[in-house]
Amino acid sequence: MALRQAQQAAAAWPYAELDPQRLHAAGWRPTPVRDLILKIHQRCNLACDYCYVYESSDQSWRDRPAVMPDHVWQAAADNLARHAETHHLSHVRVILHGGEPLLCGLDRIERLVGRLRARMPPATRTLVGMQTNGVLLTRPVVTRLRELDIAVGVSVDGTEADHDRHRRTHAGRGSHAAVARALDLLREPANRSVYAGILTTVSPDTDPVGTFEALSAFTPPTIDFLLPHANTSAPPPHARPGTTPYADWLIAVFDHWYGRREPVRIRLFDDILALLLGGAGSSEQVGLSPAGMLVVESDGALEQVDALKSAYPGAAATGLDVRHDELDAALADPGVIARQLGLRALSATCLSCPVVPVCGGGHYAHRYRPGTGFRHPSVYCEDLRRLIDHVSARVAADLRRAAAPEKP
Repeated sequence: MALRQAQQAAAAWPYAELDPQRLHAAGWRPTPVRDLILKIHQRCNLACDYCYVYESSDQSWRDRPAVMPDHVWQAAADNLARHAETHHLSHVRVILHGGEPLLCGLDRIERLVGRLRARMPPATRTLVGMQTNGVLLTRPVVTRLRELDIAVGVSVDGTEADHDRHRRTHAGRGSHAAVARALDLLREPANRSVYAGILTTVSPDTDPVGTFEALSAFTPPTIDFLLPHANTSAPPPHARPGTTPYADWLIAVFDHWYGRREPVRIRLFDDILALLLGGAGSSEQVGLSPAGMLVVESDGALEQVDALKSAYPGAAATGLDVRHDELDAALADPGVIARQLGLRALSATCLSCPVVPVCGGGHYAHRYRPGTGFRHPSVYCEDLRRLIDHVSARVAADLRRAAAPEKP
């Protein structure tokens, strides 16, 4: 009760204004959980200056176990298996996360993955991934992860100088050299089957093309460019009225990338292109696809995505525990429902915008305003509109050229 009252005070929508019972009576049904993030290690061996987990006002990590106890991940595996069987899921994806998940230890990770795959219904494929800062990815570690069929995504921020400015050890040393060695291991032919890609936070004070080329040099299967988590009370670090620095940066990368022969995939651009052509997106950054993702914290708490911790303390909480509550119970949480409602979760401003089928209102966490909640345009609204309009114009020009009759 206290949690819900706090959430209603911080975010009237959805916690005070959304009526789950009315939605169900009208025929709406939730999307099952297909992605489960396990926070198997709560602490990190880096001290990145922009980290929304450790640097935001939500400091709940301090009160949680550093390492997820065995009985918690065992309960999570069993719970997900029951959920998959109930909803006849063809596949589920489990992401090992942190902090830094490799601090958990490979033996424990092997037992965890074994439990997951042993408990899952025969008709459900279990995909296991890991998001790591890469510092601990030595050759023996990569070999073991390959043997366990764990796909590995690595966080890296462009050039060595740009990366080491933000992603440092607790002693203040840069981490790029260790991460570069890890990426070189992952891109070896024997290991490419578990090389999931690179995750990078957009920073407009860096060279966009230089960043892209530095990342491309590691030949990743995909690059995931993420906007820094921000909202109206904690604006993006480079935002200024009347400017679109994040769009400008991304457009420079897009124009350099677009039309290249055999380009590396960039998920944000792939999603925008797919949505412009009538398809669907694959992330929460753009598009209207319902979010089917939950997080299990190291103490067993079932939560929404970590990005919400950038809004206010407790914004990700559901009050549920994976040891005692079924995953279906989380699908009744107003916050979870709001991230599955598509157009019905958007503000009037968004609904009147011509690019809303592509933008989708932007990332849910970026729509937050203190007190009123998450039914507002994204704090990146102008950047998203400019980026989408630019990509749309490039695609339209190509389609016109393709449709034009050949000259004799």
